[in-house]
Amino acid sequence: MNFDLIIRNAQIIDGSGLPAYRADLAIVAGRIAAIGDLAGAHAAAIRDAQGQVLAPGFIDVHTHDDLQVIHAPDMLPKVSQGITTVVVGNCGISASPVTLKGNLPDPMNLLGAPDDFCYADFASYKQAVNRAQPAVNVAALVGHTALRNNHMDRLDREATRDEIELMRVQLREALKQGALGLSSGLAYASAYASTTEEVKLLAEVLNETGAVYTTHLRTEFNEIIAALNEAFDIADHAKAPVIVSHLKCAGAGNWGRSGEILKHLEHAAEHHPVGCDCYPYSASSSTLDLQQVTSDFDIVITWSEPHPEQGGKKLAEIANEWDVSLLDAAKKLQPAGAVYHGMNEQDVQKILAHPLTMVGSDGLPVDPLPHPRLWGAFPRVLGHYSRDLKLFSLPEAVRKMTRMSADRFGLDDRGRIEVGAAADVVLFDAEKVRDAATFTNPQQLAEGINAVWVNGVLTYSQQHLTGNRAGKFLERQRDLRIGFY
Repeated sequence: MNFDLIIRNAQIIDGSGLPAYRADLAIVAGRIAAIGDLAGAHAAAIRDAQGQVLAPGFIDVHTHDDLQVIHAPDMLPKVSQGITTVVVGNCGISASPVTLKGNLPDPMNLLGAPDDFCYADFASYKQAVNRAQPAVNVAALVGHTALRNNHMDRLDREATRDEIELMRVQLREALKQGALGLSSGLAYASAYASTTEEVKLLAEVLNETGAVYTTHLRTEFNEIIAALNEAFDIADHAKAPVIVSHLKCAGAGNWGRSGEILKHLEHAAEHHPVGCDCYPYSASSSTLDLQQVTSDFDIVITWSEPHPEQGGKKLAEIANEWDVSLLDAAKKLQPAGAVYHGMNEQDVQKILAHPLTMVGSDGLPVDPLPHPRLWGAFPRVLGHYSRDLKLFSLPEAVRKMTRMSADRFGLDDRGRIEVGAAADVVLFDAEKVRDAATFTNPQQLAEGINAVWVNGVLTYSQQHLTGNRAGKFLERQRDLRIGFY
């Protein structure tokens, strides 16, 4: 048999968590066609892996690439990390279904400008992604805040039953069209006024198709246990799997609580499908939130509409320069973005290493000074945390970024190296792979990611895009309660 491509002499880490093994891999028509000793086989193209690791393409389960996959489809920050699939629509904000009646509510401005929100229904967004044919595959959640925006005159109040029913209809339609589920961002002002009952009524729709509920908790600070309980209550009511987004112990008063929080997560997981994602950094990034202004840790301004010249400076420096309080400086800068150095590294490591945790970048692609996670999250797990700190084995690191993610989101032909699976694969040097992006210089290509194939097409090689893009929209394939672990 003639193959399209044979990758020879690879150390294959298949995504299951099992140890690496030496083999060749062949691809035909965008699928893995054979694995083993293929010495006598012929192919249109042959790549010698030279003993480097061949793994499933990484799945970034927590992104805000909703509009980026259409407007900047080369997706260099992601494919350069070995990412072949992104999950969009997180934290309650999604590009669709959205109809703007007035200003773009915060934090939907993290995704793009008002004119970019032109997908009134999920089907039109899906079509736009496929027309753009980005370099990565795209799967999408529907944002709670986006739904509120569509059906409410203002977002600083509870929704009425009639408004909730309109949201339910729109969510149901999106789920039928292939959405993965519902996401919420209850910490943000645009959703904070929503009651638990409002989210429960929306989440009930998930039960009809076996879709997932993901949540940026109502708080990640001192009351995080109560916020977790709310998330578990919503998911239990909806009979839906729940994924806690970017689990963390935020705020200096919360440092050291990761053990307590993880035990709480474990206990819930004994009775219900529960998981979480985590990015491998002790700093977060979002819009500038007045409630998070503090002198307990550094806050760096990444952008400001009224004062763009202050981007890259610490909030404390700006306040000193203006001779005002931190809070007054923050008010003067808004709307703005910020990086919050508000986590403890030991907590990050405990959460990242936990068996229930998968990896997501949470990168903000339109931020002019993005958090380095946008370009470095996945190589950082492979290099810094697995190889250097030995927080977990390399096969376990790969599993957290591939098979676990694919299984939880029902992407059954992704995140694994096996015959018949989609040929999303990444070739990397386990000794050299590392993140190069920093907080001061964040837009840096990772090192050691040597080649990335998406649906069998070589998309990135030797730190350069090939110009060939083969990504597509991935619809939810099954009931996500099945196979969730």
